[in-house]
Amino acid sequence: MLCNGRQRRSISIIIEERIVYYGREKVFCKVNSTLIKRFIHKGYMISNIVNRLLIVISWSLCSAFYCGVNAQTVSYVDAINNSTDQRPEGRRVIYEMNVGSFTQAGTFEAAQYQLGQLRSIGIDIVWLMPIYPRGTSGSPYAATNFQQTNPQYGTIENLRNFVAEAHRLGMEVWLDWVPNHTATNADWVTTHPEYYAKSGGQMIHPNNYSDVWQLDYQNEGLVTAMNDCLKFWIDQADIDGYRCDYISSSWIPASYWQTTIPLIKQYKEDKNITFLGEADIAADVTRLKDVGFDYDYAWQFQSSLADYASGNTASRLKAFGNNLLNASSGIGFGRMLYVTNHDQNFNDGGKTLTQLYGANRYALTVFAATFYGMPLIFNGMETGGNQILDYFSDTKINWSVKDDKMLNTLRTLCALKHEVEALSDSRNAGDNPTVSWKTVSDNTSVLAYTRTLGDSEVLVILNMGTSTVSATITGLTAGQWSLWLNSETIARGISRSQQTMDASQVFDLDAKGYRVYVRGTYSEESIPEQEIDVYTPVLDTEDEVSFFLETATESTYNVWTWGSLGGGEAYTESGSWPGDAMMLMGKTDSGHLIYKYVQTKTADIPSNLIVTRYDNGAETSRLWDGVPFVNHGYYVEGMTYNDNSQPNIISSSSDVKGIVSSGKDAFWYNLNGFRISQPTVPGIYIHGGRKVVVR
Repeated sequence: MLCNGRQRRSISIIIEERIVYYGREKVFCKVNSTLIKRFIHKGYMISNIVNRLLIVISWSLCSAFYCGVNAQTVSYVDAINNSTDQRPEGRRVIYEMNVGSFTQAGTFEAAQYQLGQLRSIGIDIVWLMPIYPRGTSGSPYAATNFQQTNPQYGTIENLRNFVAEAHRLGMEVWLDWVPNHTATNADWVTTHPEYYAKSGGQMIHPNNYSDVWQLDYQNEGLVTAMNDCLKFWIDQADIDGYRCDYISSSWIPASYWQTTIPLIKQYKEDKNITFLGEADIAADVTRLKDVGFDYDYAWQFQSSLADYASGNTASRLKAFGNNLLNASSGIGFGRMLYVTNHDQNFNDGGKTLTQLYGANRYALTVFAATFYGMPLIFNGMETGGNQILDYFSDTKINWSVKDDKMLNTLRTLCALKHEVEALSDSRNAGDNPTVSWKTVSDNTSVLAYTRTLGDSEVLVILNMGTSTVSATITGLTAGQWSLWLNSETIARGISRSQQTMDASQVFDLDAKGYRVYVRGTYSEESIPEQEIDVYTPVLDTEDEVSFFLETATESTYNVWTWGSLGGGEAYTESGSWPGDAMMLMGKTDSGHLIYKYVQTKTADIPSNLIVTRYDNGAETSRLWDGVPFVNHGYYVEGMTYNDNSQPNIISSSSDVKGIVSSGKDAFWYNLNGFRISQPTVPGIYIHGGRKVVVR
C-alpha cells in the first residue's frame, strides 16, 4: 500500500497485559509476515500461538489521500456514523453490551479496542450489563458488591479507560444498576443485614429468585448506601447514565426515585446523568410516570411484535403502532424501542431473532427503529442475532458468523437516525415527529407510514407478505425523494438513489421487503462492484472440522448438522435453525463460487448435514437434506451424496504465511484477526498478502 506522505505509522500487539512493539513501519513497506501470523483468528487461521490477542493500530493520516490497489471510498453511511461529535439527545442509538460475551478475552480492555467498530455502526450509547462481582449463581444481576468490578472483566481503572475511549469517540457509557436486590452471599449480608427486608426474621427471596435477597428501602442506611454507590461510579469511571433494573418492584417506592434521580443528576455541575428505567412506565407502571426517568422500555410494543412473530398482515402492525402512540401521549420521558435484548435472547429458554420473528426479523427491526423513540441494538445483532447468549456464563459472540443484510440494515438505520430530523425522538411527547399512516390499495400485507417534523419527512414501506407485490400507496408528498434503504440490495452494500414521486405511487416490493425514503435531494451512490478472487480450497488447520461447497449461485447458505452429541443445537454456534452461515471464500477458475464452513462449537465430527439456501431472509431451496457429513469434504451443488457416493476430500493444509502471501484470498482480515467479506469502515486491513488502507 502506497501513501502520499512521509509520516510514520506504528503497529503494536497487546498480549495479555504486555505490549510488544514490532517497530515502526516505514512508508512503502509491507506488514511484517511474522506479525500477520500472530494475529490471524482461529477457525480460519492458526490461533493456538496466543490465547488472548488484541491488535492496536495507531497511525497519523497522510497529508494527501491514501492511494493504492483495493483502496475504497467510504459510503455516505460511514461518513455519517463515524463522526466523533457527540450527537444530541433525540438522535442517538443505544447498544446493549455484555462485556464478558463481547470479545474472546471478555474484558473491558478488549472491548475498549472494539469501540471504534461500534461507532462505525452508528452507536452513541453503550449500556453495559452489570459489571459487578457475581454471586454463586453466576447471574450478573446478583451482585456481591456494588463498588467493585467483576475481576474477570478487569479493574476499575480498566473501566475508566473504556469510558474515556468511548468519550473520545463521541459515545456515552451507561451502567446497568440493580437496585432491588443483591446476591445471597453479598458483602452487605454480613456487614449490614439491616439493609435487607425480612419476614419472620428471615431475609426474603424476591419473586422466588433463590440467588438474591430483597433490599429494604424503608431503611435509611440502605438508601444512603445505594445513592453513594451511584455517585461512586460517576466519580471513579465518569459514567454518563444508569439503566435501572426491575424498577417495577413494589419494594422500591416511587418516593425513592423522586428523591434519588434529581440528587444524582445534580451531583456534578457539569455532568449530565441519564436514567433509563426497565419497565413500560407509560402503559404498565404508571405510578412512576412523574418520578424523573428520562427513558422507559416500550415493553408492550416489543411483546406485540413477538406475538406477531412471522405474521403477514399489515393491519396488526398498524394496531401495535397506534397502541404505542396512544400510550405515549402526554408523557414527559422518552421511549426505548427494541426487537430483542438479553431477556428475550436468553431467558425462558432463549430465542434468537429467527426463532422470535422468522423472516420478519429484518422488516420488524426497521419498524422498531423508524416508528418512534430511541432504538436499541443488542450485542450480536450485527451478525444476524441467531445466537443465544447465556449471560450467566458469558457465551462468546461468534463474530465469524455474518449477515450482511442485517449489518448493513442496522448501519443505515443508525445513519438515518443521526441525519434525518423526522426520525428524532423527544422526552416531550408533543415534540415528537408526527406519524401518518398511508393508504395502501388492495393489499393487506403492505404497511406504509411517514414521520414528519417541520420540513423533514421520511417514508417507510414494509411488505410483510411472503411474495413479491406491487402496491399503490396514496397520500404522499409529491416531489423528490431519496431511497436510503432497500431490502433488495442492502445485503450487497450501501446505496442511495433519487426518485420523483407522485401523490399516488406504485412500489414493487420483494417478499418481507422494506424501503426507507427521505424527502429531498441527496447525492446518489451505487454499490461498488465486489472483486471475487480465484480460490484454491485449503484447510487452515489440519484438525479443523469443516467442509466446502461449490455452487454457481451467490447467496446465503446455512449449515445444520447433527451427530452423537445430539441435534444441531449441540453443533452449530447459532444453536437454532437454520444453523450457521457458510463463508464465501472465492471462486473456481470456471467462475463457480466456493463457500466454506468451519465448525467452532465442538471438535466432534457430526454424522449428517443439511445445507439450505436463503434469499432475502427466506428459504428458497435445500441443496442437501440429511446427507452424510464428510469432514473436509468438497460438496458440489447438483451432486447426489450418500453412503456409497461421497464428496472428494481436501487434504492439503497451509500455514498462515502461505495463505496470506498467496494473493488468492478473496477475503479481508481486520486487525482483530477476523475474516470479513470486505471493509465497511475506514482502517487498515490485510488482503491478498498486503496491508490495505481503506479511507
